[in-house]
Amino acid sequence: MNDPMKILVAEDDATSLFMLQSLLEKWGYETVALSDGVEALSVLNGEDPPFLAILDWMLPGLSGPEICRRLRMGEEARKGRPYQYIIMLTVKGEKENVVAGLDAGADDYVTKPFDSQELQMRIKVGERILLLQEQLRKAALYDALTGLPNRRAVIDGLEGEFARSERSGESFAIALLDLDHFKEVNDRYGHLTGDSVLAESARRIRSAVRSYDLVGRYGGEEFLLVFPGLKSDDALRICERVCSVIEKKPFFPVPQQGSGTPFTVTASLGICEWNPSSSGPDELLMGADQALYRAKRKGRNAVCL
Repeated sequence: MNDPMKILVAEDDATSLFMLQSLLEKWGYETVALSDGVEALSVLNGEDPPFLAILDWMLPGLSGPEICRRLRMGEEARKGRPYQYIIMLTVKGEKENVVAGLDAGADDYVTKPFDSQELQMRIKVGERILLLQEQLRKAALYDALTGLPNRRAVIDGLEGEFARSERSGESFAIALLDLDHFKEVNDRYGHLTGDSVLAESARRIRSAVRSYDLVGRYGGEEFLLVFPGLKSDDALRICERVCSVIEKKPFFPVPQQGSGTPFTVTASLGICEWNPSSSGPDELLMGADQALYRAKRKGRNAVCL
């Protein structure tokens, strides 16, 4: 069962705030009730923020439209986070406020005194739009076959880790993994079996690394692994475990393809460690690629630094 949606309500009138909070909780939502605009913006920009907000036009500290403007201006810096849907509360008859609120970045509005059925309907519309936005966001960031972050997303993660290490001086390592002789799997068993091998390999890789390591599909049968806080020797141990879990259990052809006989798949990995003189993520990727090439030349099913 999904957790209830969290909705922020910012309203400086205590009676209206209580009424809104009571209605939302009656409808099954989790609420964050505030009466200050500065505090509302801080919560919307914070960790685990609500993704739907109902803002009054007039609030102490920051008005509803100003919160919208600042929130929308900061979206580029918070790239990758889900969209936040804003409903503005305006006084009935003040149409210029509606236009100004929408111009500031609000998604919808409800006039005061509000009708509870209308408010519920507009919240439901916001929920549907947020669900669609999340589906589109995931489609843009995740590989449909393996469920792992796609090339764009894993490179973004690598760039973020590189920037953190430049600030903190803490080391990290990356590895490029390539499934050995993968073309032969496709040629012998068909592409459906090849897809099954990729999906199962992704699951095995994920099971062998730490929960906070980043694993993404880099392209084709290649995967990129990012190990925060690790030096190359520690990354080597994890990569050897990855090699082992891929090889240990057999893979099976998709029914109606191939002979049905189980087969083994192996992987080769190349590791490169960040150091303060690294010029950028591209240099690390080049180093990992060179190490991967050495692992292939050693006979595959190997890890090289």
